[in-house]
Amino acid sequence: MAGHFEATPGGGAAVALDEVEIAILRSLAVQLLELIGPGDEPAEGEDPLAALFAEGPSEPPTDPALARLFPEAYGDEDSELRAASAEFRRFTENDLRTRKRDDALAVVRTLDALSIAGDGSAVLELTGDECRNWLGALNDLRLTIGTRLEVSDDDEGEAGSLYRLPDSDPRKPMVMAYLWLGALQETLVETLMP
Repeated sequence: MAGHFEATPGGGAAVALDEVEIAILRSLAVQLLELIGPGDEPAEGEDPLAALFAEGPSEPPTDPALARLFPEAYGDEDSELRAASAEFRRFTENDLRTRKRDDALAVVRTLDALSIAGDGSAVLELTGDECRNWLGALNDLRLTIGTRLEVSDDDEGEAGSLYRLPDSDPRKPMVMAYLWLGALQETLVETLMP
């Protein structure tokens, strides 16, 4: 189980983590929460149903990582598609942000609930619902880190070149995190496959 998820009875998964891995995962999830931003909670006395129908932004984010997390729905080849994309974003981005925030919060909460053994290790056991939250958060973390590293879809098959970065390259720690998160994500997906 060390380093990869394994299926548990009832549709969950488990993985052994050490203190450093826990700290890295927690830190990355917190940074993702900060990037996504706080949710818009209804003000006291405000109708909570009104918040459900609040309109979101119509312009794409300027931060490349956020633009990757909240992409254009229809591209931007012509003005008609840009208008459709803006309309789609206006009615969907708030919900998408909430889901991404909930996924990252689930990661933080499950890590915070771990009991760390005397040797600095712990076994993270997730329910089926928590697995789905973790999958979403791991995906969002990889998209964000990949964007910051300027990894393109063409580079995905070239993971070997990422492994060959010299230790002196300042991107090396983030590349290693990116690859590690990918391995975690892959084994979590495998545990959920029938």
